[in-house]
Amino acid sequence: MSILFPEIAAYEHGFLDVGDGQQIYWETYGNPLGRPALYLHGGPGSGSSPSAARYFDPAECRIILFDQRNCGRSLPSAADMETDLSANTTWHLIEDIEKLRRHLQVEEWVLFGISWGSTLALAYAQSHPDRVVAMVLSGVTTTRRSEIEWLTRGMAALFPAEWQRLNDSLPGDMKAIGVLEGYRQLLNGPDLETRLEAARNWHDWEAASILLANPGGFPRRWRDANYMLARARIVTHYFSHAAWLEDGVLLRDAWKLAPIPGVLVQGRLDLEAPLTTAWELAKAWPGSELVIVENAAHSPDHDGMARAIIGATGRFANFFQK
Repeated sequence: MSILFPEIAAYEHGFLDVGDGQQIYWETYGNPLGRPALYLHGGPGSGSSPSAARYFDPAECRIILFDQRNCGRSLPSAADMETDLSANTTWHLIEDIEKLRRHLQVEEWVLFGISWGSTLALAYAQSHPDRVVAMVLSGVTTTRRSEIEWLTRGMAALFPAEWQRLNDSLPGDMKAIGVLEGYRQLLNGPDLETRLEAARNWHDWEAASILLANPGGFPRRWRDANYMLARARIVTHYFSHAAWLEDGVLLRDAWKLAPIPGVLVQGRLDLEAPLTTAWELAKAWPGSELVIVENAAHSPDHDGMARAIIGATGRFANFFQK
């Protein structure tokens, strides 16, 4: 039996024009009069899924999901050849969240961020602490340069064959610039087939650590060519620019979160987001709680991870608005 709440249909959805030619897709679930709770998806560029609403009690929460710029159902899609990503940065996303908050007439909300979504939640909360009453973060990242280096090269120590395939798939003249910049260039090149091959190679590399912890198989959405192309373009776009964040700033400024309670749910065996980042954040963030789930990796679907996340979202759903 699943630990998650049952699947439900969205009661409202739409597109929000946030400027720069961008339309972000959003939808709401649960109780329209309940505690507003915003889900921030990972990637960057993975898009949201209705299953994310299952981490909140629909009787208590007004659950809000949205697709970040250029991914999921938001428009224009990064899968389209002509889509320019220059107006897609961390700071654009923070402003999008504020515009969505005002559009939905929310005064303050609980944030739940997974993986890259935890970076975005931290950046938003440090910019707008008066709008956040609590946070739940899972697979914690801050997108420091060391974390990007680990994802794009460091894991080669654990997956040497997969790393060699990723590196060998680069054209000879690109090997000197490294896989991150090389794949960013391939994914923005003039030939669609070259872009698609680069997206598949990038996801094969990411899948190495995912399949180790999830023998059930490749994530279903990763079988869709447009999904992979959009996601790979956005991931390499963000990582190549270090997410437009001063290195380590989210840890250094964690003191700003002191009035905001938070729960960090982290699998001890998480290879994509090693435990050290969540541990450092818990030490730097007064009032936060680190929950380490043994024998769990990056996926929030692990029973222990899901139980801890639902316990935290349930606790914060009982907070009353000011």
